[in-house]
Amino acid sequence: MEFEKISNFSDEELKSEQAKAGEQLFRIRFQKSLGNNEGIKKLRTLKLDIARIKTVERQRTLAAEKAANPVVANVAPAKSTRTARKKAKKD
Repeated sequence: MEFEKISNFSDEELKSEQAKAGEQLFRIRFQKSLGNNEGIKKLRTLKLDIARIKTVERQRTLAAEKAANPVVANVAPAKSTRTARKKAKKD
């Protein structure tokens, strides 16, 4: 599945797709342990799909957190205490 297609899914669709892919991955691994080598090529694609889905979910949570808690950058740098000490010694 392509990343653009996954990114257009809703949150519920993402969860259901992840569950489907996880179940298929489990079944193929189980069949592999029994000696059935059919569908082994699909293991990699299922793992990649699950990773893509998790990436989209994480991006959405980070975007929601960023929108809820905007970070205010400190405009002025902190003043150094060294220069104040040097000036005091010179006086």
